[in-house]
Amino acid sequence: MKITFVLPLASTNGGIRVVATHARILHARGHDVTVISQAGRPPAGWKPLAKRLLGMRKRHAAVPSPLLDFLGPKHRILGHRRPLDAGDVPDADVVVATWWATAEHVAALPPSKGQKFYLLQDYEVFPNLPADRVIATYHLPLWKIAVSQYIRHEIETNHGAQVVGVVPNAVDLDQFAAPIRNRNEAVTVGFLYTQRPRKNIALAIEAIRLAKTRRPDLRVKVFGSKPPDAALPLPPWVDYHQDPAQQDIPGLYAACDAWLFTSEKEGFGLPILEAMACRTPVLATRAGAAPDLIDGTNGTLLPGTPEAFADEIQHFADMSDTDWQGFSAAAHHTATAYTWQDATDRLLDIFARKASVSTMPEAAG
Repeated sequence: MKITFVLPLASTNGGIRVVATHARILHARGHDVTVISQAGRPPAGWKPLAKRLLGMRKRHAAVPSPLLDFLGPKHRILGHRRPLDAGDVPDADVVVATWWATAEHVAALPPSKGQKFYLLQDYEVFPNLPADRVIATYHLPLWKIAVSQYIRHEIETNHGAQVVGVVPNAVDLDQFAAPIRNRNEAVTVGFLYTQRPRKNIALAIEAIRLAKTRRPDLRVKVFGSKPPDAALPLPPWVDYHQDPAQQDIPGLYAACDAWLFTSEKEGFGLPILEAMACRTPVLATRAGAAPDLIDGTNGTLLPGTPEAFADEIQHFADMSDTDWQGFSAAAHHTATAYTWQDATDRLLDIFARKASVSTMPEAAG
């Protein structure tokens, strides 16, 4: 098949990694894959702005795209941020929007660019986005595919729009792996630090503070891309790793007996699978794909309170090594039972079923 993905930009964040992984597998299988991305956003601050206004700096710079280097010229980066036009996009069998703004662009393309799909990686009704335009994309004549049951539920329940399939994400098992191990003598938990409110890291911090009062030997490993913020400080006894190398991240997961996932809302939650692939059970809120992945044998779904998380940390501290090994093995099985190859199979199946349909999604029911 000839398949085009339309990205908002070619960064290395989770959503872009998902698309790049599908594109790489499709390319390796012999499909003709093109990825189109926008130029990067301009640097923030008054100095870059002044230079742009004075013509001393290009208005937008192309974003480095190591995840898509395998495509060579088949990765097309637009010279500046603007809506797509038909000349930007090759004729194809399938064209896939991957973000609400790209859905607007893809919907306006002529039929020769392919049957139109919308890969929904989050329920994007965020406070910082134009909600009316985001919601309108759910009613565009695009075949909608979600990466989690949560996204499908929110869009179908809140907006009455049909989602034709769910293609859950998988995890890169070449990167995220760890050997069988015993539980730590001093119970160790970890989490990913970020200041984004919807990730609810304040819950994780309060939970470990409370758990530390009960288990003074508790150890905590945390990593994040930036220094901890003064408004959301980490306790001084936390072992914090700032911007670790990609090859070091599996070791951080594997150093823990449980991983905390405390998001209030989440499209999927790849750290769940990353931790599980490293044989670490996950203690999670019911955000994103957590209810689809965690079944009580590989971790625990919890109410979003510090007390609930602290209680479960205590439970993991008190269990025998044999019991913990059972959780660890089950977590690893969950992460390895479904692969990116499986995910791409599902995506291709939906493409094949819908690519020859002549009616619009709404009319198809």
